Amino acid sequence: MRLINCVTLQFEEFIGKQIPPYAILSHTWEAHEISFNDYCGVEELRQKLGSEKIFKTCELARNDGYAWVWIDTCCIDKSSSVFKWYRRSARCYVYLSDFRLPGRATDISRCRWFTRGWTLQELIAPRDVRFYDAQWQLFGTKEGLAYTLDDITGISSLVIRGSLPLNSIPVATRMSWAARRETTREEDIAYCLFGIFNVNLPLLYGEGKKAFLRLQEQIIKQTNDLTLFAWRAERNTLLRRGIMAESPQEFAGYRWYFGADTCGPEFSITNKGLKITCDLLRWPKNTWLMPLGHGEMGRVGILLREDELNPGIYYRARAHELLDIDAIGKHLEKSTQLVYIHKYMDIDEE
Repeated sequence: MRLINCVTLQFEEFIGKQIPPYAILSHTWEAHEISFNDYCGVEELRQKLGSEKIFKTCELARNDGYAWVWIDTCCIDKSSSVFKWYRRSARCYVYLSDFRLPGRATDISRCRWFTRGWTLQELIAPRDVRFYDAQWQLFGTKEGLAYTLDDITGISSLVIRGSLPLNSIPVATRMSWAARRETTREEDIAYCLFGIFNVNLPLLYGEGKKAFLRLQEQIIKQTNDLTLFAWRAERNTLLRRGIMAESPQEFAGYRWYFGADTCGPEFSITNKGLKITCDLLRWPKNTWLMPLGHGEMGRVGILLREDELNPGIYYRARAHELLDIDAIGKHLEKSTQLVYIHKYMDIDEE
């Protein structure tokens, strides 16, 4: 791990148990940032645009009793373990360059920091987080702002305060946290979620939408949480869809209760698609209603229809809907079946 000495501003590498306590910076990238290749001597560094973040972070850390800091722009080494670096930090400084005091805490909702994909993990992972305005004035902590952050992000204050472990939160809920966030590179909307789901995969820039599919496949290897399939297409579409979502945006607008019945039977990815043995409710025309669990509006499910060109394999029908089973499924015939479901059908294949 590459850290910056707060006194000399020189880099030093640490490994494993040798890593000392350190502070870490969370921010949104501006037009001018200091990369590892741009880094130079202290006096020359002072003349470079974007160096203020480095000097201010080191100053804050020194004043708080820390000798080392980590800043992504110049310390990053293209590893996928960034979530762990934020989790292991002794203190995290969040710098909001587009917020100025005096102002109400709720005014931070307009800050760009809340719209970016990578800052999601930077909010959740560190235990001690302190927020600073554009003039580097402290105005709150994650603990003290927990309810405000809940309102802004849709992430429960219990999660923000670290009272609930991430693996106890339904998969769809965690996906929804990123539904309104953006990343510069298409793949990063998947990569920024690796830590949220405790996934460690190689970063393959250039794979496009397949990055999010790869993330979902890895999640399937770790959990039988059926809410992974509780997404809704953003528009009413007649296109056939597979069981996988295209992006976190498709998980927006639906809340799952913590501790709800979301875990189902064993399922896995095979070369025929998703394989699962589950209870299905009969629907007309070779269509079945597949229950997924309980959320804010009761039991919900999705529609599966048999693929005429591939008998025995199903696809997602009416993918823009999550159906209320308690309202429409009471009198439907139930059948336990082994089914295969296409992973995806309308993602571009290259």
